[in-house]
Amino acid sequence: MKLLEGKVALITGGSRGIGKAIAMRFAEQGASVAFSDLNRDELMENTEKELQALGVQAKGYASNAASLTDSEKLAEQILADFGRIDILVNNAGITRDNLLLRMSEQDWDLVMAVNLKSVFNLTKAVQRAMIKQKGGSIINMSSVVGVNGNAGQSNYSASKAGMIGFTKSIAQELGSRGVRCNAIAPGFIETEMTHKLPDDVRQQWISTIPLRRSGKPEDVADVAVFLASDLSAYVTGQVISVCGGMSM
Repeated sequence: MKLLEGKVALITGGSRGIGKAIAMRFAEQGASVAFSDLNRDELMENTEKELQALGVQAKGYASNAASLTDSEKLAEQILADFGRIDILVNNAGITRDNLLLRMSEQDWDLVMAVNLKSVFNLTKAVQRAMIKQKGGSIINMSSVVGVNGNAGQSNYSASKAGMIGFTKSIAQELGSRGVRCNAIAPGFIETEMTHKLPDDVRQQWISTIPLRRSGKPEDVADVAVFLASDLSAYVTGQVISVCGGMSM
């Protein structure tokens, strides 16, 4: 039997990057997959087809994770379409990097809304269903910079650090109901974001990693499978770094 057979997962920011890698790994392990992004575009439609080709029920939804109203409507629609929600992966995220001296209030607020408020929105939207089911796994996508900080990323770091505090609090609130909540803190992962960096900057980052390589989205997805499955039935309130040892 596959690790996630019979389970339904909701993944925000699931059309590309780490979110898509998680969706694919979940589908390979037998999960039905609902995923969201801001728009129903070609990327979403292609991801939907790739997931369905793995023989599972899969559907993409246009939804703004930074909006509580959108998040509640999304949860309601997925419950109507799939019947339940067993796994929530809060993966929606953006960067607006700058030194604090030059950072605008708009860039601070936008990063907080997309990265942190979205976690509140989606967790609030699905918690009743998970409590009723007497079980569920919530996985929040934090970052090593949420643990260690990083110059030029005070907004991003603060949003990811806030996610860790939220994770630990929800683990305590919902643990007695059978609902687990954990966070993953990726390090330098090969995504669209990191591909935009100059080669010398990329090599400088990689030189600080004990494993001497950047991570792949699949490295993060494999840990997400563990946290979503019954293999981690006694794991909650934890932050697992997937960073090749750069954060120790």
